[in-house]
Amino acid sequence: MTALRRSSASPVLASMTKMEPFGSAEEAWFWTMAALVARREGARVVAGAGRVQRPCEPDDVVKCLDRLYRQRRIDLVHARIMRLWGERGAAPDPRHASEKADWRIWNEAMQRLDWPLRMKGIVAGPVMPLPAGGDVVVALQGRVSE
Repeated sequence: MTALRRSSASPVLASMTKMEPFGSAEEAWFWTMAALVARREGARVVAGAGRVQRPCEPDDVVKCLDRLYRQRRIDLVHARIMRLWGERGAAPDPRHASEKADWRIWNEAMQRLDWPLRMKGIVAGPVMPLPAGGDVVVALQGRVSE
């Protein structure tokens, strides 16, 4: 028996040109957490149903995080801070004393997550700058000028 081609089938990569990658690892993480929270609350996450088509599923970002964890590049402390602030939908603010430690952990985690997401084409924005010596003021000045 010979296999027949379906004439209505379109190439898989044809829709890739309409995909819009994220501008940063932080943006990808907030999107992922919003999808995971919605899924937890009973929503069905369907590919291509959003306002903007993304080059990944929420689970793809989680897989990158899992790989970093298995490589011991991200610790459980990083994951806890990412989950906590991801569910809030905002990054910690280093200007608040109570959030300064969380911001350092958050920033470290986002820097480490940035590269794998870029390699997969999930993030395409400017490379996340490294703060000089971990100084909060220098890192904030870079964010304000954007």
